[in-house]
Amino acid sequence: MAGKNWSDLSTRQKRGITLGAVVQLVLLGAALSDIYRRPEEQIRGSKWPWVLASFVNFVGPASYFLYGRKR
Repeated sequence: MAGKNWSDLSTRQKRGITLGAVVQLVLLGAALSDIYRRPEEQIRGSKWPWVLASFVNFVGPASYFLYGRKR
């Protein structure tokens, strides 16, 4: 079974997909901004693995905010 084309989706489905993409971009931007501004001592581990992990999907930025930052 082939997937649906964008033109086959309802307006509600398109809005949901767009909202998910926007949320993911906002999380990515927030994580990268925080990693850039925060000193190395306030991050568990090195900055670069967290930067790379942030590009994975929702898991990367969320895991950084939950586990990567020292409080």
